[in-house]
Amino acid sequence: MGEAPAFIIDDLQTGFLNGFDLKSQGCATATVIGNKAYLIGGVNDEPTLSLGVHIFDQTRGKLVNPLVLGTKPTPCKGHSAVLLNEDRILMIKRGSVPDDCIWFLEVDTQFVREQRKILGTEVVAWSKGVRGNADKPVVISGPSGVGKGTLISMLMKEFPSMFGFSVSHTTRAPRGMEKDGVHYHFTERSAMEREIEDGKFLEFAAVHGNLYGTSVEAVEVVADAGKRCILDIDVQGARSVKASSLDAMFIFVCPPSMEELEKRLRARGTETEEQVQKRLRNAQAEIEQGQSSGIFDHILYNDNLEECYESLTKLLGLDGNVTTSPKASPKGVEFPMDLAISKIDQKIIIKCGSPELKTTPNNFRIVLDLSSLKGGAPGRTRGLDFYAIESFSNGLNGFNQPS
Repeated sequence: MGEAPAFIIDDLQTGFLNGFDLKSQGCATATVIGNKAYLIGGVNDEPTLSLGVHIFDQTRGKLVNPLVLGTKPTPCKGHSAVLLNEDRILMIKRGSVPDDCIWFLEVDTQFVREQRKILGTEVVAWSKGVRGNADKPVVISGPSGVGKGTLISMLMKEFPSMFGFSVSHTTRAPRGMEKDGVHYHFTERSAMEREIEDGKFLEFAAVHGNLYGTSVEAVEVVADAGKRCILDIDVQGARSVKASSLDAMFIFVCPPSMEELEKRLRARGTETEEQVQKRLRNAQAEIEQGQSSGIFDHILYNDNLEECYESLTKLLGLDGNVTTSPKASPKGVEFPMDLAISKIDQKIIIKCGSPELKTTPNNFRIVLDLSSLKGGAPGRTRGLDFYAIESFSNGLNGFNQPS
């Protein structure tokens, strides 16, 4: 991650200055929270700067290299940092396009605290800021033979542009015509185990000696495409997702009876008698958990396929109404190198350009609205809104920015 500028450490050792951002060379910022200063960036003579993270602990007078989780921002030409509250720092990448300009460094959120406890070390986590909101992912579970696959296929056929599947990860080798990133994300076991340890997976399981799982990133990619993610997983997987940070809708599909389920399984003609009996035993356990575990928000009974599908579409708000996709980032609104930042309540005011440089009109500003943030590491932080204005009232409190 590189080293923090020595002169910043000297400044911090002599006392915290304004308790917010420290101005420094090398495009580094120091944001102070309590007795800790979070240093982002470092000295770099290259055109772009790697955004490493260090923590200076004043109580011990030491510089700590934390474990950095989440998807890390790419190098940039410069950045500004603003303390939002006691648990996260807003970082704005200068000279960046709208879909890569806003990032959050989480320093004491629930996810960070949980990982700190699990890993036994200092932890911070990056989360990319995304404009607009995404519809809640839909977790659909149910025993084998209940018809959930048919229901999902009907949904995808009627609303192909509104729903998408997350691509699961596996440590097994590709089979036949399987393609990486299409059928599965094929990965090494050591890499997947490391990402599981870092909290990047919503659920995972070992099957016949191989790992299978759903990553946070796989679900976020579907939302980034403007679609609502569907997760077809078993009850145990749903339990793991429920315990994660993902805000989802949980639906369990039940057969009308065990007798009807057995009839459907036998009608498929794809299993031996032993396999049928095993599926029935598993189904009984899944049904009991699905109905009594408190995991699921809704339970559907598939005694009539068309009626069950109608109930499913109503739950998803599709009975005559079309949900809107997340708003795209506004075109033409970019964050230049020359800017100044102020904060009023839950709004960040970004003044672009300067009279001296004449890069943009002196009264051109971008307002970043943070009042509806959702999500966070290890996934995206959604709910951002920003827009350009040509004038704004006086009385803004300016922050120091890195040079």
